[in-house]
Amino acid sequence: MNKRFAVAFAVVTLAAIDVRLSRADEILSRVEQLAAQAAPMVVRLRRDFHTHPELANREERTGRVVAERLKEIGVDEIKTGVAHHGVVAIVRGGKPGPTVALRADMDALPIQEETGLAFASQNEGVMHACGHDCHTAMLLGAAEVLAQMRDVIPGSVKLIFQPAEEGVPPGEEGGAKLMVREGVLGGPDVSAIFGMHVNTELESGKISYRFGGLLAAVDRFKVTITGKQSHAAMPWAGVDPIVASAHVITAIQTIASRKIDAREPVVVSIGIIRAGQAWNIIPGEAVLEGTIRSHDAEVRRQAVDAFERIVHRTADAHGTTAKIEFDDYGPVVWNAPELGALAKTSLVRAVGEENVVEAQPVMGGEDFAHYAEKVPGFYVFLGVRNESVGAVHALHTPNMVIDEAALPLGVRAYCLMAFDYLDRHRTDAGKP
Repeated sequence: MNKRFAVAFAVVTLAAIDVRLSRADEILSRVEQLAAQAAPMVVRLRRDFHTHPELANREERTGRVVAERLKEIGVDEIKTGVAHHGVVAIVRGGKPGPTVALRADMDALPIQEETGLAFASQNEGVMHACGHDCHTAMLLGAAEVLAQMRDVIPGSVKLIFQPAEEGVPPGEEGGAKLMVREGVLGGPDVSAIFGMHVNTELESGKISYRFGGLLAAVDRFKVTITGKQSHAAMPWAGVDPIVASAHVITAIQTIASRKIDAREPVVVSIGIIRAGQAWNIIPGEAVLEGTIRSHDAEVRRQAVDAFERIVHRTADAHGTTAKIEFDDYGPVVWNAPELGALAKTSLVRAVGEENVVEAQPVMGGEDFAHYAEKVPGFYVFLGVRNESVGAVHALHTPNMVIDEAALPLGVRAYCLMAFDYLDRHRTDAGKP
């Protein structure tokens, strides 16, 4: 009797596995077909966004175009004006299940484009030099695919089009932090979230991932050093904040080289120095702006403490005072390992096992971290480097271009990460 039961159980189990594999193959085939059909639309939209880039918290046209396209696609719900110009949409599946989110950012950078592309930026001094035009277009492509597959989706997919990833203008709020505060992860509650970023250092067609910390925590700082203005010919009559600033800049470099364990990644950089308006006047004030990057919470705390101590004491040693202002852009982008293990299988299905590679920790930051603090998150890089089309320049540079042939792969990856997560967590488990 026991033997018969064991044989029957094995037969049923194998049948269930066979059904599951058959369903997975069918889903993959449909995603590949629909993503290929959506490819021309994705490229067209990407070029449109590239031609009309908008800075953080100014993405009015971008948000409008996104909402209009989502309405044409026929998603089930669209909400605009989230965190200023953000758009959130929902595709409800035909079967019960949880809600998973896919996120793309929409803002551009204050860079004068020099690519010479036929669809180059028409907005003076503004450029999509970080690939957010690609992210937005790919997520719209994913919306098109998922909307046509809603009959087999076990749950819902929330599509998050976020403004102001690059950081908000002074005195404003925005980005992922504001999206979270305005409830983007609720109504319905999101169980997991996925994000993607193009990578001009990774070969086109490949996708890289990492379990655990992927991108660094980012602290932005502004240091105002105040001295006493004087004639440049009589420096003894004043207190020179420029000399004090020079010593501060040198001294804070010891944070990475002498204050933090050398086995822990940390970066301290100055990006802006402002002081004076005339060549023959020693100004009364100098301003330094920059960033501290780290991959560990304790290292982050140590670096900030050392920074404050060094800046204040160095400024004091030169007879000046220092005021420090910090802006917490975001913590480490933490890729949940359990979620990532499932997502990796989706990526392999999307682009092939040979094209899925492990990424090294990156010192760049991403405010996707604010979502991943609230719910399990997983963030990956899509390779867009291709020398044959000139896609060799780094992000945040005026000559940055991408290989558009990679965009349909991004659409496939978005869709499969979402579907495979929902399929694994479906509430009608066991039903074909």
